[in-house]
Amino acid sequence: MNIRVVIVEDEPLAQEILEEYLVEIPGLQLVGKFYNGYDGLKGIQELAPDLLLLDINLPKISGFELLELLDAPPQVIFVTAYDTYAVKAFEVHALDYLLKPFTKERLKTAVEKARERIALKDMQNLERVTQDVQIDSEPLERVVVKTGAKIDLIPVGDIHYLRAEDDYVGIHTAKGRFLKLKPMKYFEVKLDASIFCRVHRSFMVNLSQVIRIEPYEKERYRLILRSGIEVPVSKSGRLRLKNALG
Repeated sequence: MNIRVVIVEDEPLAQEILEEYLVEIPGLQLVGKFYNGYDGLKGIQELAPDLLLLDINLPKISGFELLELLDAPPQVIFVTAYDTYAVKAFEVHALDYLLKPFTKERLKTAVEKARERIALKDMQNLERVTQDVQIDSEPLERVVVKTGAKIDLIPVGDIHYLRAEDDYVGIHTAKGRFLKLKPMKYFEVKLDASIFCRVHRSFMVNLSQVIRIEPYEKERYRLILRSGIEVPVSKSGRLRLKNALG
């Protein structure tokens, strides 16, 4: 079986080395190579490769952000110069993570692991790994959202509040509402707790947007945001809010 491969790597020399090594591994077909996350995303969607060789620190959008935007991600071998992205999480889930510089033999070993996964069609593995790494990596500075063919990069400081909507979270900003396929718990863990507070099972707010807290039913409260939006506060949310505001 021929494995269709795409490379997304911003360093020309690293791309050349990868291509040189791949030529010597039987059963691989390099169908595309890209230098940034935007072009890589578009190329992967058009070419539908079986295997992706992916750098993490890319121009425009990162390797992790690129994976979040793919509806049907291929198997992935991460290729990076940094060892700070939860390497053990990849190893536990039997995907691979190559630290530059690496040898041809090391890449071949990684490709053989991926070949086995492709044969087994074990695509759930990738989802578990990307989720683990996102939780373990640095706090969010921005959220990447795809709407049709459009990609929006939302700085977390622009978020007024978040609302759980079934399997999605609605991200509300001055520019409108954006949907992200993530659980609310993800944002609760990833957003700075000194700035964002989960005040209800379905709501998190940017504390800088709160102008007033007022009762509206017996022992129940709501927040009034600068935009005029009213956000309910649960009993446990009120305690978290109190602690956050000191």
